[in-house]
Amino acid sequence: MGKKTMPRILVVDDDPDFLMICRRILESEGYRVREARNGGQALEMMRQEKPDLVLLDVMMSTTLEGVEVSEALESDPELKDIPIIMVSSIATSEYASEFPEERVPIDAWISKPIQPEVLLKTVRRFLK
Repeated sequence: MGKKTMPRILVVDDDPDFLMICRRILESEGYRVREARNGGQALEMMRQEKPDLVLLDVMMSTTLEGVEVSEALESDPELKDIPIIMVSSIATSEYASEFPEERVPIDAWISKPIQPEVLLKTVRRFLK
């Protein structure tokens, strides 16, 4: 009997430092991490190999790119059941007013700067 395969997490962010930090935190717990630098790349990667969870930034090449990705996932029958944890500093940025007040199709929200214990606790909630 091989050991259970650890869950795959896709981290979507345009900040290389943030990607590195997330990778370190998640891999230290044994998670398998893939990275995408923008929404288009993320959607393409998810269609090739469906992750168990997505960590998704809001502001990338456009202010609300992460919101658009979460809406694309919600409308895709193959991908709509992937938990999405949105990670962003938009609430404390000059773009806060642009964030849609209506429900964004995500499962959880973490503010940047990210705290490792908050990240892991939130990830574990969705990867039982």
